[in-house]
Amino acid sequence: MMTEEWNKASYSNAGSECVECRTESGRVSVRDTRNRDLGHLSFPAPEWRAFLADIETL
Repeated sequence: MMTEEWNKASYSNAGSECVECRTESGRVSVRDTRNRDLGHLSFPAPEWRAFLADIETL
């Protein structure tokens, strides 16, 4: 099931330099807010969670 709604990153502070995400059938899609027409990247949800866990430690 795809969620049509894209969610803007909470760190964006209503700015335009951020990413947007959405979930779709066990995957997470990510796109650049300023360049939406360039498409998106899609990752399996477990890989996305591992990526977030890694960057939280920075």
